[in-house]
Order: sequence, then structure tokens, then C-alpha cells
Amino acid sequence: MYISEQNKRGWRLLGVPFIFAIFLLAVPIATMTALSFWTQDYLTLIKTITFENYKQAWFQPVFQTLFARSLVISMTVTFLTILFAFPIAYYISFYGGKRKALWLFLITIPFWTSYLLRMFLWKVILGYNGVLNSFFEWLGVITEPLTFLLYNSNAVVLALVHGWAPFAILPIFVSLEKIDRSLLEASNDLGDNSFNQFFRIILPLSMPGVIGAVLIIFIPCIGDYITPKLVGGPEGLMIANMIQVQFSKANNAPLAAALSVTSLLIVGIISMAFVFFNRKYLKNY
Repeated sequence: MYISEQNKRGWRLLGVPFIFAIFLLAVPIATMTALSFWTQDYLTLIKTITFENYKQAWFQPVFQTLFARSLVISMTVTFLTILFAFPIAYYISFYGGKRKALWLFLITIPFWTSYLLRMFLWKVILGYNGVLNSFFEWLGVITEPLTFLLYNSNAVVLALVHGWAPFAILPIFVSLEKIDRSLLEASNDLGDNSFNQFFRIILPLSMPGVIGAVLIIFIPCIGDYITPKLVGGPEGLMIANMIQVQFSKANNAPLAAALSVTSLLIVGIISMAFVFFNRKYLKNY
């Protein structure tokens, strides 16, 4: 079978990312899936196939609680981040003028510091003797520090919204920039008001960016364990924290792998369902 030089070059270009995808994505996932079916025998070190790990992951109340909390926190963070990011992206796109590059530059400033440092600063801000409590005491609003600001799910949501906001602003901004401004001019000529313009033209045409932002935020939020550990406390821990504990302190890698595979399946199903119900916005994107 003759293969032209152009086809050979195409296969060579495709081969490198394909090899990387196999070794950096497929192999680790396959290894983790195989590990999730193993038994943990410290005496004989003999591994046998079992479904016990998945029974624990799916039916133990503590794991069910952590999965449910992780989903609620991730969905809340995604919704709030999009809610705050869209007006910012809209303002930059339609009213930024010659300063669009400056605004985008300012949005990327948080990336100059590490993610761990940014999350730790929220602990400093919300802490018992933190910035907010000290400020409120100085104003005379409170007589003793507020204890509900830190170590709960609300603190996790607040920190994650701040951490992922730039990832929502940028894709929405790109979608808004692609909107043909002549459509808005035609709408004005036909006597449409700003409210109708937004919901009939701007919002539908910007949905590909919104969908992209939702997936960018929702998927990694469930796997975040640094933020819940720093600002969540017992009431804000998520499933990723339990996976980390099972891998390290509990030394139960098969159960941790089963929890990881379950989390991966849940995220995958929800993400595919979201894309499926929004496919009409993505078909021409």
C-alpha cells in the first residue's frame, strides 16, 4: 500500500501528540482503574480482583456525603463565577475601547502568584484574627471576631470563585468579541431595546464561551483538595481530600483509586450531559 509523502508527514505530526496522550492520559487512567479492583493485603501482598472498593465508595455514608458536598460546591462555584465573570467580560468587550489589552492584563495579575499562596491568603483574610474581623472590630460593627467566616463550605466557595474567575472571563470575552456588531446596529434600526438585544443576540451568541467556561471551572473544582484543606475545615472537606487521605495516611490505594474513578465518571457524565443539552450553541463554534 503506497503512502504519499504528505500522508507520512501528517502521521508524523499526529504521532507525537498521540503518544503523549497515550502515556500521559490513557495509561495513568487505565492503571488507576486496574488498581481500583485490587485487594489490599498487607501480609501476603497478593492482589486479587474485587468489587469491594466500589461497594465502599458508593454505599458508605461518609463517601456519599463527600460526593454530594463536592457536587454542590462545584456547581455553586461554577454558577457564581459565571454570574460575576459575564458582566466583566461584557464591559471589556463592548466598552473597553483601546484599553481592552490593559484590562485583560490586569485580569491575569493573580497568575503572577502561586495558586497555593492565593488560597492561603483567604485564610488570612477570613481568619479569627484576620483582615475582615480586624476591620469590623475597628469600625465598631462587632465586639468579638466572627467565627462563621472560615472553615466551612461558604469559605471554600468564596476562595474558589476568586481563584477561577479569570478562567471564566477570558473564554466569555473571546465569544463576545466574535459577535458581529452589525447585528446590534440592525437591531437598533428595527427599534429593539437594549434588554431584547442582550437576550436575543448577545447572550445566545456568547453561549459557546459560557459553556467552555462552565466546563473549565466545574471539572477541576471537584478535584481540588488544597482549598478545602486550607479554608474548609471539617464542614468544607471534599472528595479529593478523602482520596488524598486514602492514598497517603490510610495507605489504601485501591479504595482511593475507586473513589477517583467514581469521581471521574460522575464528572464525565455531568459534563457530557451539559454539552449534549447545549449542542445547538456549539455546532457552529
